[in-house]
Amino acid sequence: MTRLQNTDVKNRELGQLVALGVGAVFLLVGIAGFIPGITTHYDQLSFAGHNSSAMLLGLFKVSILHNLVHAAFGVAGLAMASTLRGARTFLIGGGAIYLVLWVYGLVVDYDSAANFVPLNTADNWLHLALGVGMVALGVLIATPKRELSK
Repeated sequence: MTRLQNTDVKNRELGQLVALGVGAVFLLVGIAGFIPGITTHYDQLSFAGHNSSAMLLGLFKVSILHNLVHAAFGVAGLAMASTLRGARTFLIGGGAIYLVLWVYGLVVDYDSAANFVPLNTADNWLHLALGVGMVALGVLIATPKRELSK
């Protein structure tokens, strides 16, 4: 399959479509973090650090850096979904990154300078769910059919 054919949704495998969807959601979340109303306390959005009081959907602490990381993660997902191998790498690797971020959120003091992302309890639960979900999707859905038949 050529790269041009691979851009046709009908020719993509389920794992690629899932990675496209996950990437699109991350991109939209990154953009939403810059929209007043969707992000409460938007006037208190800082570049990075625990002092940012902006809250995406009134729940998740965000900063400019946090939003940019979500957007970049989304773009990476969209790009990597062009192949099944890339989709699987995005889902499993990205899920692993979110699990590491979850552990980081468990040990970091929310009021310290080490909380540069920034994180709160809602972020931690979301990172755990994203990490487990993405790894599971990468293993179960983005596995090439030839590997499943062995």
